[in-house]
Amino acid sequence: QVHLMESGGGSVQAGGSLRLSCVASGFNHKAMAWFRQAPGKGREGVAGLNTLSPTAFYADSVKGRFTISRDNTKNTLDLQMNNLQSGDTAMYYCAADREAYGGYALLRPENYRSWGQGTQVTVSS
Repeated sequence: QVHLMESGGGSVQAGGSLRLSCVASGFNHKAMAWFRQAPGKGREGVAGLNTLSPTAFYADSVKGRFTISRDNTKNTLDLQMNNLQSGDTAMYYCAADREAYGGYALLRPENYRSWGQGTQVTVSS
């Protein structure tokens, strides 16, 4: 059974930083990504990567501010978020799938079959 658990969310002032972590178990997940969903909005892909390529893929809105990293030995996926802005306020979700998606496919929520419960990030201006 697949299990994903996020941690590291919280409240921070604009310009601050947070680091999210996700621990995955249950199967050999090739693609992993972070998504977010603000109240009244759809789920948005933030950053993703797969085990076949060291190159991560980011949404334009977070490029240069967020960094995704993965430790395959520990089955963890981290998201370092710097220079946070009020527009980053959302529930953040970790997702994983057996398929090795690449490029924009990494950021499509319909491509992922396993999801965590989410962790809240709130940025105040």
